[in-house]
Amino acid sequence: MIDSRAGRLAPDRLLAAIVETSDDAIIGKSLDGIIQTWNAAAERMFGHTAEQAIGQNISLIIPRELMAEEDRIVELLRVGQRLDHFETQRAHRSGRLIPVSLTISPIKDDQGRVIGASKIARDITERRAIAMKMQDMREAERARIARELHDELGQALTALKMDVDLLEATLPAERSDLLERAQTMRELLDFTVTTTRRISADLRPLVLDDLGLGAAAEWLMQNVVQRTGLEGTLHFDSSLASLREPYASALFRIMQESITNVTRHARAGHVRVELQRRDNEAVLTVTDDGVGIAPESRAKQGSFGLRGISERALMLGGSVEITGEPGAGTIVVARIPVGAAAGLQRP
Repeated sequence: MIDSRAGRLAPDRLLAAIVETSDDAIIGKSLDGIIQTWNAAAERMFGHTAEQAIGQNISLIIPRELMAEEDRIVELLRVGQRLDHFETQRAHRSGRLIPVSLTISPIKDDQGRVIGASKIARDITERRAIAMKMQDMREAERARIARELHDELGQALTALKMDVDLLEATLPAERSDLLERAQTMRELLDFTVTTTRRISADLRPLVLDDLGLGAAAEWLMQNVVQRTGLEGTLHFDSSLASLREPYASALFRIMQESITNVTRHARAGHVRVELQRRDNEAVLTVTDDGVGIAPESRAKQGSFGLRGISERALMLGGSVEITGEPGAGTIVVARIPVGAAAGLQRP
């Protein structure tokens, strides 16, 4: 319908035209998940025509392992919450996973009751590829700096400490002032050596490059136990020991960030880490017995450092699932497809 006075489309026709010509997939669904609207961009992105999609459940485009995530999103929608730029994955008709950024808004009736949701999905495949390249560059730079700190600065400090020991041995016993100064210098050097090693390991543990993911996981658990007093249990599938980059770095960083979240937020006494191979996936599970996490926090990627964990998995076509209830601990499960390209050895 044309508004003859202004020569423009009527508001309802204008809105429909905007939706249909959008570069982003725009989908409307009922609260129980039935797809009600499906624009042209959704057809291009997911491979289903509007005729094929409308009337189907939204699970049509949601990977099976992410259905629990959708359930939590519905919980938030029911109380009128909106999610902005929520990064996750959706499935193409071919089965290919597509990294997307979702903006999800509740739809309300005239009485203010939530009856459905509108979802705007943006394909971030290209952005993910750029982010992954930048992440690889950051890891390479971290490895270079860590190696220089460990080898060059570490060796220089060790040599300096030996010189101080030699100087102290040659000082006359009656020069207690100089002996005390030498001892202070040695203590400062010991502290500097320890700090340098810690910074080097935080940047990138050399054991990850030298001995592989299994040894790095053991080092991480021992370090956490010694530093925090948290009890830790590690179960590592030896068939994953030969993982190449970028898989090894991604799994190690997810493990590291998950454990860091436990030490900072969970108030837990024990953390259990399992890394297993299931078919062509590496599955990392981090379980704690702490205070747990509320449903609304699990659905928000920015909470409790979940954004970094999710991004690392998504970059490699994987997923992260957070479960747990307040007072009952938290479970983080990261799945990353690795397969033959990762250099896995069959057990």
